[in-house]
This record gives sequence, C-alpha cells and structure tokens, in this order.
Amino acid sequence: MKERGIPTGFELGPIRPPSEAFSLLIRVTRNCPWNKCLFCHCYKGTTFSLRSMEEIVHDIDEAAAMRDYIVEASHQLGLGGDVRQAAATLLSQGYGDPCLHNVALFLYAGGVSAFLQDSNSLIMRTPDMVATLQHLYDRFPSLERVTTYSRSHTAAHKTLEELKEIREAGLVRIHIGLETGYDPLLDYIQKGTTAAQQISAGQKLVEAGFSLSEYVMPGLGGQAMAEGHTVETARVLNEINPDFIRFRSLHVTPTMPLWERVQDGSFLLQSEDDVVREIAGIIERLEVTSQLKSDHILNLLMDLEGQFPEAKPACLAIINEYLSLPDDERLNFQLGRRMGLYETLADLHDTDKFNRVAEGIQRIQERGDSVDEVIRRLKDRFI
Repeated sequence: MKERGIPTGFELGPIRPPSEAFSLLIRVTRNCPWNKCLFCHCYKGTTFSLRSMEEIVHDIDEAAAMRDYIVEASHQLGLGGDVRQAAATLLSQGYGDPCLHNVALFLYAGGVSAFLQDSNSLIMRTPDMVATLQHLYDRFPSLERVTTYSRSHTAAHKTLEELKEIREAGLVRIHIGLETGYDPLLDYIQKGTTAAQQISAGQKLVEAGFSLSEYVMPGLGGQAMAEGHTVETARVLNEINPDFIRFRSLHVTPTMPLWERVQDGSFLLQSEDDVVREIAGIIERLEVTSQLKSDHILNLLMDLEGQFPEAKPACLAIINEYLSLPDDERLNFQLGRRMGLYETLADLHDTDKFNRVAEGIQRIQERGDSVDEVIRRLKDRFI
C-alpha cells in the first residue's frame, strides 16, 4: 500500500479504556481539568484545555478521509472492496502513523465504536458535545456506539435534561473512575469528589439512559484503609447499580505522586494475596445487576467476570481456589501472570508453563533477588 496520498492526520490523546482498544479516537479535550490524583501519572505536567469546535470538526473530517483512503485501497489492492482485509494489510505493514493505525484498527473491528478523549470530555458545553456527536455520526454512519470518560464531579453538576440531550445525540457509554467509595480514602488520594457525589452522578447517568462503566481500584486503600475501601466501595456500587463494574488494581510507580508516600513509609502497600482478599470482600457485598469485568492487565485474576448476581458464586469460587493454593503455587501464578504465561487460574495446570515459571523463581532466588521485586518491575511495564 503506497503512503502517497495519506491524509495529514488528527490529534490523539494518551489513553483510552482497555475496552475501547478498537474504537476510533477523537480528542475533544486535552489532558485533565483536575489532575491531582495521587495514583495517576498520565497528565502530570500538562495543562487542561477545551478544543475548539473547528479543531474537533477538522479531526473528525481527517479521520473520515483516512477511512476513505483505506476503502479506496481495498480496491487498489485487488481485495474486491474488502475494507477489513485492507485494514489488516495496512496493520501488518506496520505504518508509523498512529492516526492511520487507529483508523485501520477501527475498520478492522467493523467500524462501529468511537471514543472521545481525554479524561473528562463531559465537561464540554452541552451544545458543543451534541454538535460533536452529530458531526461524528454524519461522517461515520456505521457507528453504533460512542463513549467517553467523565469525572463524577462533572456528571453530578450536569442537569438531567442536559444528560438526556447528550444521550439522545448518541453518546452511549460513560466511563467513570470511581476508584473507591470510602470518603477518607477519596480525600487522601485527592480524588476531588465524595461518595455522595459519586452516587448522585451515577444514578443520574443511569436515569439519563447511559451505559455506565465504573472503575474500582483494588489495593488503593493500602494496609491502613483496606477495610473502609472494601465496605464503602461495595455500598456505593450498590447504590448506583452501574451496567459495568471494572477492576483496575493499584500499582505504584515513581511517576506517580503516591510513590513518595510509599517510599517514606506513610503508605503501606498490600500484598497480591491481600488485594485478592479485598476483591473478595467487595464481591461478597455486591447486590447489583451489573456485569463484572476484570479486563486490565494489572489484575491478577482476570477470570473474575460475569453478569451479577448470577456470577457471584463462580467469582468467589475462583478467589477461594486461588487463596487455598499452597504458597509456592500462588507465587508461581503471580510471577507467571506478570511474565505473560498465564491468563486465567486454570493455566496453572499447564505443566510446561508451571515448570518454566518454577525454574524462573529458582534462578531469581539463587542470585539472591526478591521474587516480589521482580514482579513489581514486570508490572511497571504495564503502566
């Protein structure tokens, strides 16, 4: 596929939810308007800004031009107009343009979803959000779902009428970083919201008709606030009853403000096993009809998934199975997960993989290193 004639591109933000891996990315705001959370490193040293409608319209049009470029290439490559195959061909060639790569991924997956970046796009003026959605759907008629991030503080301050207008314009799903429902912990991590505000925002979004995805951060309370984090997070989730509950376990790196508190000993991290027990405590208390997802690579037990309340017994059984393993097998699973050898707990029964990990543990211990420290360094790669 020739590079000649490729459109000039559009602006991309730094992150999107794991579930939006194949979504078209349209940046409508830059960075984070709050940017004080101790556990976050993403936007530190940046300034928040709203993009102009002219910039947003330009980028949507550029993305559409890239879509048209790939559609044309599907004929030029002799693929009979098979756009998905043309997108796959482009991806296999490893084009360096991240915008073209994003559009190709979007088309390869069917061209049905888009995500509005960055961290809190609901902060846009409601008329501008509606106009953005209308133009996006006009240029991409195949879209079935448009999603975005929002802070609960922002959603709580939108009127129900505004939220309904945005929903009717085609914003389908809102991703919110709940993190915790425990007020002392929300204050400690400088989240800039309260449990009551999170409940208000969540209930209002559900009433407005959005598919609501709430992110919970196991381990965020450390050793000191683990119990409050467990109990109150479950309580807040029960009050909201979102469509999705997604676990995203805490991992602290030197790029985060929380790192200094770990280093000076004022924040004591939990062990992997303690975090699993915390997750069990949350799940045991859930009284929701939500779909639980463990779809982030930092989670130890990725197979904690399913529709509640039906899936609750199976999820707790997986946790009990893990916690009942001998110490050496739990350590083997922890390292194997971080090495990328294990996806689910059942993979522990793969003898070849188990032996490879066991040999790795032996080598680490023979050279006098800590297996826990090796695991920590491996997890750094995922941030």
